[in-house]
Amino acid sequence: MNRKSFAALAVAAAAAIAANIACLPEAAAQGAAQVKTANRLVVQVSDGEAQRWNMALNNIRNLQTELGAANVEVELVAYGPGVNMLKADATTANRISDAIKSGVKVVACENSLKGLKISKDEMHAEIGYVPAGVVEIMRRQQEGWAYIRP
Repeated sequence: MNRKSFAALAVAAAAAIAANIACLPEAAAQGAAQVKTANRLVVQVSDGEAQRWNMALNNIRNLQTELGAANVEVELVAYGPGVNMLKADATTANRISDAIKSGVKVVACENSLKGLKISKDEMHAEIGYVPAGVVEIMRRQQEGWAYIRP
């Protein structure tokens, strides 16, 4: 290899190294963001039985106890007959309030409410709504959220 080729190769290598080093702060910031939000769980409840709901709420509470509520993002998605347990007068209403106070996002499927002819006025005052529960769960999984259905 002659000196000109060697010099050109050295300049190209130095430029490549400099470009990679310039990207390090950005990559480190992305890595930190991923670590911060790495504990994300979406929970599906499509059953209208108190026993199933209590199991889901116990799973969430145990997760928050193990990891710390501030270290995990949880979304509980109810659809189908499961939306009945999010009514204001449901046997699980107090536990739903406790979950929300601990940072859990609880949402009901609007398609299910329409299909079951349930009005939002009948629902727990602190919950949220999504147009389609199954789509919400699918999107969360595509975003990298862990998924359970107790």
